[in-house]
Amino acid sequence: MPRKVRIAGAKATAEAVKAANVDVICSYPIRPYTGTMIELARMVADGELDAEFVHGEGEHAQLSVVLGASAAGARVFTGTSGVGATYAFELYSPIAGEFHPVQCMIANRTLDPPGDFGSEHTDALSARDQGWLMGWAASPQEAYDNTLIYYRLGEDPRVMLPQFPCQDGYFISHISGEVELADSDQVEEFLPPFNPRNKLDPRQPVLMGPQCRADQGAAIELGRAEAMVRAREVIPSVIADFNRVFGRNYSPFLQEYMTEDADMVFFGQGAHTVPARLAAERLRKDGLKVGVVQLRFMRPFPTDEVAEALSRFKVVGVLEISNSFGAVYDSGPVTAEVLSALYYAPAQPKVLTFLGGLGGENIRLADYYEMARAMKAAADAERLKKRVFWLGFEPLHVA
Repeated sequence: MPRKVRIAGAKATAEAVKAANVDVICSYPIRPYTGTMIELARMVADGELDAEFVHGEGEHAQLSVVLGASAAGARVFTGTSGVGATYAFELYSPIAGEFHPVQCMIANRTLDPPGDFGSEHTDALSARDQGWLMGWAASPQEAYDNTLIYYRLGEDPRVMLPQFPCQDGYFISHISGEVELADSDQVEEFLPPFNPRNKLDPRQPVLMGPQCRADQGAAIELGRAEAMVRAREVIPSVIADFNRVFGRNYSPFLQEYMTEDADMVFFGQGAHTVPARLAAERLRKDGLKVGVVQLRFMRPFPTDEVAEALSRFKVVGVLEISNSFGAVYDSGPVTAEVLSALYYAPAQPKVLTFLGGLGGENIRLADYYEMARAMKAAADAERLKKRVFWLGFEPLHVA
């Protein structure tokens, strides 16, 4: 029977990896993801999990080990944080380009400088264009569930792509929440054994990862792009099956909260959408019709769903937990995706961007109240003089 425990996201991920019965794990320490590897090492040492546990000499080695193991037909797991995610960068494209469904969790922290241990998303989003599935958990329960969902999606024969299931460093990885752990029958029903069509086997030799001619490169890139398109098509059925087996109520791409009559919404991903919900509840008492839309997948980005959902509101406030220096409107990657999705939308809401959580800073409830007041002012204004704001560093004057 499923059982409920109170654990943090790092341990919840380890429990899901055990439930997925992975074959090969490769570790290298960097906070805050390290808590997951500590727990997995204990499970292997205590005989709870029958897996090969390899300690790499660095993040580049981590991804190299799981690349080879996945190519040989093993279900694999690794993880990283912050500068560790950038140190392994050379491996991301080959893993995706050769269609190895490696899973690498990222417990976010800011890059150097400032190198703080908070939840800034820049480490993961730096790799958003490498052909990996990517999205954020908003709770330890979602960290557990996403681990299983991503294995099922990435190992689908129509997809065969690696995955970055992300969780905010410390806000999810180290803060406890109630998590329902599945029983083995549920996991077996939802997640079939990994059995790739092609794998390294001396009895049936295949060639993987060769250098190619210049005229072959575009075809390889196209294959990765088509796999991502198929992933977007497969996600609804995977989420529906997960909900059926585990009794959850996830939406495939966008989780909405108090949006039925909302005039304006906070839009974001990960842990910061949770206090946004509390703020929305309290702001309702002040007469502000505020809701929250949580983005569940950054890659593949749900363009049509975002356009349809956000065009219903007067104002959208993007919670930008990353930066893309010099980007459109000097904002960030989530803003760019939202604006692009809304370009062909039937209605055009006003879009504000709030850069917060950078360097691991908290976004306080008072900040959400101030953002909501700025969105209300934007709804009432004929023209906006400013659309992008750094929380805590400037007044939120839109007109």
